[in-house]
Amino acid sequence: MANALIKNRKFEKVAQGMAPDAKKRLTLGKALADPEVTFDIYVNQLGQIVLDPRKSIPAHEAWIYENPEILESINQGLKEAAEGKTKYLGSFAKHAREA
Repeated sequence: MANALIKNRKFEKVAQGMAPDAKKRLTLGKALADPEVTFDIYVNQLGQIVLDPRKSIPAHEAWIYENPEILESINQGLKEAAEGKTKYLGSFAKHAREA
């Protein structure tokens, strides 16, 4: 599981000698750049802790991640766009509707 969890082995020490307060809380300060991130917490037999950041997605977008074929198609399209493999098909403005 550790190999799947640790996706980049370049760690940077951001604090040293931190002690938990009376309620066993640690302040993570600058280690948390994004206020919208939540964490899965893992601990091993040595007491080492890994925080795996997560972001929530709106429920109406979850279907994309629940369908591997759709997600692969989207990822392939993004890859092709990044490589400049696009074709201009003209304006689609005439097909737009007001919501």
